[in-house]
Amino acid sequence: MSTLQSLSDDRPVRAEAVVDLAAIRHNVATLRARADGAQLMTVVKADGYGHGMVPVARAAREAGADWIGAAVLEEALALREAGDTGPIFCWLTTPGEPLSDAIAAGIDLSAGAPWEIDELAAGVTDRPARVHLKIDTGMSRGGAVPEEWPALIRAAVREQQSGRIEVRGIWSHLSSSDEPKSPANEAQLATFQEAIEIAESFGVDAEFKHLANSGATLALPETHFNLVRPGVATYGLSPFGHALPSAELGLRPAMTLKARLAMVKRVPAGAGVSYGLTWTAPRPSTLGLIPLGYGDGLPRHASNGAPVLFGGHRRTVVGRICMDQCVVNLEDDEAAAGDEVVLFGPGTNGEPTADDWADAAGTINYEIVTRLGARIPRRYVDSAHPTTPVER
Repeated sequence: MSTLQSLSDDRPVRAEAVVDLAAIRHNVATLRARADGAQLMTVVKADGYGHGMVPVARAAREAGADWIGAAVLEEALALREAGDTGPIFCWLTTPGEPLSDAIAAGIDLSAGAPWEIDELAAGVTDRPARVHLKIDTGMSRGGAVPEEWPALIRAAVREQQSGRIEVRGIWSHLSSSDEPKSPANEAQLATFQEAIEIAESFGVDAEFKHLANSGATLALPETHFNLVRPGVATYGLSPFGHALPSAELGLRPAMTLKARLAMVKRVPAGAGVSYGLTWTAPRPSTLGLIPLGYGDGLPRHASNGAPVLFGGHRRTVVGRICMDQCVVNLEDDEAAAGDEVVLFGPGTNGEPTADDWADAAGTINYEIVTRLGARIPRRYVDSAHPTTPVER
């Protein structure tokens, strides 16, 4: 079996997440083609869905991403510090945060309530705040509900006339784009269009209107307007899960999670495994110890069911996943400590996918990749140029 190598490629590592930047570029290009001429915002929140925010953002820009989307100020400012000079949109703030830093850095910000307009105006120094007004079209999360939308518009118009803000966009977020036929999509679209009309009646002529996330970018062209915001699809994961797999969408999963077995042992029939002894060997079996657990981001709910690839065969995690380790039933495979096991990847070589792990845990593929912790190093490769070293 092969062994994993460290970032300097001179000694083996315990585990690693290998991220193919060529796959990121491919996915961005695919999404741009599906955007029907609208500009494209690549969302890199939560450290690029676990893939690495800055390397993903750079690859996305290389593939033509017009915008980069970040959820919180720390992310947006870190992108600027890393050298990204293009349009960046940041949408999640709380009262009292240092908006002036983001305004000075030329980051577009969101406002969904009059108090946010007030704080944005107060944070202005030598350039107006660039603002996207958010309407709650039915998700009941961020944004102004329709009854409060006129008040938000009036506050924005007041500060725009003072020169302290510039209204650049009107936006919202879809609740059910992963179910393209859901009536919620049509209802939210109608509410969004009405909100635009109301804003225009107040004299607001926002350059950008954006509603579409990954699912809508791929399946609901009527929601595209002139800017789309795909997130999970950037990483090659389908927002529709097994109902419409990544390959059918032309997407390539970018992450492969690998580890080296920390121990291998033969146990007799009747041997119990892990906390609570929730799995018992039905016959003599070879067990492998994987040095990853829920402290690294593996979902504990995937105990007794998560698949891995070992030696060309699908094998199953047995017993409860622990904080730092879990056990795989290798059945009668020949194995030794140090051998490689693949937890998930694109699926092109028989390995499980993030969707398979999501099924085992009763969750979604977004969570599988995003929750991977900092103890797992990310190694960046470029399958389009495999002989060129990647430094990110």
